[in-house]
Amino acid sequence: MTDTADHKKSDHKKSDHKKSDKPDRRSGRKRRLLPPPAWWPLPACALLGLAAGGAYGVLKAPDYAATSYVVAVPNETTEPATAQGFAQAYGRIATSSSTLAYAQPRAGIGAQQLRTRVRAETSPDSPMIAITGTSKSPSEAADIANAVADALSLSSNQAAKNTGVQLLLFSQAVAPTEPASPSAAISAAVGLCAGGLLGGLWLLARPGRRRPEEQEAAERPVVEEYASLPAQGEHAELAERSETKEKESVR
Repeated sequence: MTDTADHKKSDHKKSDHKKSDKPDRRSGRKRRLLPPPAWWPLPACALLGLAAGGAYGVLKAPDYAATSYVVAVPNETTEPATAQGFAQAYGRIATSSSTLAYAQPRAGIGAQQLRTRVRAETSPDSPMIAITGTSKSPSEAADIANAVADALSLSSNQAAKNTGVQLLLFSQAVAPTEPASPSAAISAAVGLCAGGLLGGLWLLARPGRRRPEEQEAAERPVVEEYASLPAQGEHAELAERSETKEKESVR
């Protein structure tokens, strides 16, 4: 008899222990199913931008830039201010079709491609024109800049008798040793900043979510108001009492 009683007690303890394990397992499942934090787009977008920027910097071929300088020199009868004004005008036509047609044979590339690989800049303080050529090859970038500078000098000097200004080559372009395009580290940093900015904008633009405490506080007054209302049975009793009182008063 004692053995059977002890056996029943042990079985009862095991069943109680199993019952006590169920809530723990359920609570563990609830913890696993918790939603991610509200700020998760910020680090996700930042990491995505970092990966994209780094991949772009590694996979993209580097670009090289070489610059040659041309200066406008006035004649004896021309004022220096006139040379500066002509330098601004020649800087605008440095990338025109006529100038690029002269430069195309020496540059060794087509006119349309040459137009996308050359740019001209002028200074408001000096009669200097900077002509920059860009390419995947350092030597080709220098050839492009020198070809356009020579073509601009030749075409402008044909009208030097009428303008009183000559263009002289001040400095030739040399093949660069370092690329002008950003490195992989800089591209990754730019991608990280851009991704973080997009993640922050996403957090600001999306509608805000209520916290569980705020949602419970918003629902609590409705529940209390509903609980304070009388039940249907109480309404019926109150109606019967009022009827009986009216009958007694009539008697």
